[in-house]
Amino acid sequence: MADKTTNAEDRYLESVFRSAEIPDDGFSKRILFRIRRRIWINRLALPVAAVIGAVFAVKPATQLVTALMPLFNIATVEVIEVPMQLLPQLQTIVLGGMVFAAGIVLFKVFEEI
Repeated sequence: MADKTTNAEDRYLESVFRSAEIPDDGFSKRILFRIRRRIWINRLALPVAAVIGAVFAVKPATQLVTALMPLFNIATVEVIEVPMQLLPQLQTIVLGGMVFAAGIVLFKVFEEI
């Protein structure tokens, strides 16, 4: 249960907060407007930059994909001809993934220290 008794300091604080607002001719509203505008600018800066970068990267990316397509066709033919003994087993792939994940976790832990 909350204590309902008030002392002199509590009464003083209540009277201070109950007092009338100080006229500032819209200064507070202008400051809040500027702060909110900066927050929105900061929120939108990275996505807008990413979109602009993606627009510039579309043409080189398509050129890269079209240049690498013959290599993918050659690679698929060679993979089929590789004997099954030379391909890694599922256990090796899972173990490698676990070691990689553990390395990332350890890196993050040491980064925070």
